[in-house]
Amino acid sequence: MDTGLVVAILVVIVLLALLAFFAGRQRRSRRLQESFGPEYDRTVEQAGDRRAAEAELLERTERRQRFDIIPLEPEARARYLEAWRNTQAQFVDEPAEATREADRLITSVMRDRGYPVDDFEQRAADISVDHPQVVDDYRAAHAIAARNDRSEASTEDLRQALVHYRSLFEDLLEDRPAEERVAEERVAEERVAEEPVAEEQLPEERVAEERLPEERLPEERLPEERLPEERHPDRPTTEEAR
Repeated sequence: MDTGLVVAILVVIVLLALLAFFAGRQRRSRRLQESFGPEYDRTVEQAGDRRAAEAELLERTERRQRFDIIPLEPEARARYLEAWRNTQAQFVDEPAEATREADRLITSVMRDRGYPVDDFEQRAADISVDHPQVVDDYRAAHAIAARNDRSEASTEDLRQALVHYRSLFEDLLEDRPAEERVAEERVAEERVAEEPVAEEQLPEERVAEERLPEERLPEERLPEERLPEERHPDRPTTEEAR
């Protein structure tokens, strides 16, 4: 076989392999972006390199697969809901203590569902796999709670922390990861968008439809709505008949 032809074949094989490699990386990047949402951008920014960030997110995913995450039993869920209502009520008189209690409730729910809870940063990383839309709220709430322990957080800061905690708390009490519900909501929105929209009416058309029967102009009245004094052109009135 001609040497030039062999070289050309080898070049084509190498190019195809490179194309397959980069196409695979693009698909992996797209899957991670769809799965982690805003957490993907945050990790890339923090890592300073897309490849390193994606390696970290893949490691999180593999670690999460080793956990046995279970939904809460109905009784436990009801108990946590009641505890959260009490915590919100407590915030009025004791905002600092209520914020601490909210953090403890989050940790307790995570433990009951099967997440490791030893280290906060690791907890946040583990949670980001199933609840990427709210993990940043968790980090923000935890940062405020840390300032609260140093007596550096205002009442407004604590109120915001409670709002952040609630977003994750509500997700943790659900049986499905947040991204599944987001996907269902997106499908519902697309269905609504596909429904035909009623043609916009001109102002005078809407006014004509909105007028009550007694408000219609004489020429718009139905036959049975003729006023008593109106006479049919081919019939005598009651007085004439007499």
